Amino acid sequence: MNSNQGCVSKRKKRGMESGVLTKGEEEEKIEKQKKKKMKCDLVSYMELPDYMKDNEYILNYYRVNWPLKEAFFSVFRWHNETLNIWTHLIGFFVFLGLTIANLENVPKVSDLISNFTRSLPISARANTSENNNSFFWDSSTLTDLEKTTAEISTVAQQASRWPFFVFLGGSMFCLLSSSLCHLLGCRSHRFNLLLLRIDYAGIAIMIVASFFPPIYYIFQCDPHWQFIYLALITTMGILTVLTLLSPTHSTGAFRAFRACLFLAMGFSGIIPALHAVSVNWSEPRCAITLAYELAMALSYVTGTLFYVSRIPEKWKPGMFDLAGHSHQIFHVFVILGALAHYGAALIFIEWRDHVGCDKLV
Repeated sequence: MNSNQGCVSKRKKRGMESGVLTKGEEEEKIEKQKKKKMKCDLVSYMELPDYMKDNEYILNYYRVNWPLKEAFFSVFRWHNETLNIWTHLIGFFVFLGLTIANLENVPKVSDLISNFTRSLPISARANTSENNNSFFWDSSTLTDLEKTTAEISTVAQQASRWPFFVFLGGSMFCLLSSSLCHLLGCRSHRFNLLLLRIDYAGIAIMIVASFFPPIYYIFQCDPHWQFIYLALITTMGILTVLTLLSPTHSTGAFRAFRACLFLAMGFSGIIPALHAVSVNWSEPRCAITLAYELAMALSYVTGTLFYVSRIPEKWKPGMFDLAGHSHQIFHVFVILGALAHYGAALIFIEWRDHVGCDKLV
């Protein structure tokens, strides 16, 4: 080490000890602070890399290439993804709560006896024969308390709950994957693409899972149709996920294409729905379940229209950057549709708990 280097080293050492930096060191420190600050600053649409330019009508408040830790804790910061994150995150916790509530809703023996002594069917044979032509339990089959233990046992047998929990699990997966995609998608191009694929897979899984309660319970006594309809929608879901694995199909240019795929999956339920209605049209609760399912369909279609049209930000670019833009509205309608379907699923379960088959499938 020459004398000049030694002096420099000594000056740096003295500067560090005294807290005084040289001019070059001070400029370097300021530059590092600027870079660090800029790394987690919000930027405009014009500053975005091409892979993040999804909606030209959202002009500001973007996060770009944030470290994973900062991106995760940005859930508590205000930016143009904040409400996208929280709408589905809240929906996830709502469905998590509903799942826990239903897991804990195990009937006690005293409750069963109380219910059955209030309303017992005329006979197990009548209950079974009514099943193929009746969608819901006919109150005219109720009678007095003098019934056999075998009859109580027949009624007490609950329908399988797993299709209901498949729906709840699919909904939670979709809502959580969507929230994580909006929260962490600013990490990098590669990470963004991975999360988008998971997000689209979550939507397909939620749609497929939504078919399980109605098809399983309605066609429980006709397993051939039950298998055909569930196999068809599951196959369609798998093909949709495989199609959307292509990086090209994850871009903004294919927004309408993705929406059409998901709508096609949803509308494929028209055929089993018409089948079910034609068999059970005379049943009083058929109208109630139809109302729930129509509300679900209307919510999903309305949300999809907002998603594709980019209204209202298309009318006033920049005005809805933080709140009120189309994707946030889309999220709200998804949750409303899922809640409507949850209401219908409860009716299906209640009916199947009272009306069984000769052999439950």
